[in-house]
Amino acid sequence: MLTALAEIAGCYLPQLWLNQGKTAWLLVPAVCCLALFVWLLTLHPAATGRVYAAYGGVYVAVAVVWLWRVDGVKPTVWDLTGAAIAIAGMAIIAFAPRQS
Repeated sequence: MLTALAEIAGCYLPQLWLNQGKTAWLLVPAVCCLALFVWLLTLHPAATGRVYAAYGGVYVAVAVVWLWRVDGVKPTVWDLTGAAIAIAGMAIIAFAPRQS
């Protein structure tokens, strides 16, 4: 979840600068957030493609929470259903039995 928060914040801060006229200094923490995001992804021992695929499900769910808590938009039943399906897909990828 921290990885997803770092990525979303790293993309949200430049959006504030470009679309809402906020200070360009927001690019500094944005770069830090994106560097943290990349570093956090490297901490997973599983195959890179599997990590990215599973991470995608978590990202979707965290983005829906961001929509609600940061953007102030209440998620619809469709938003929540989609996030639940994404988490189910992540669980299948992450917790499937594997041969050693």
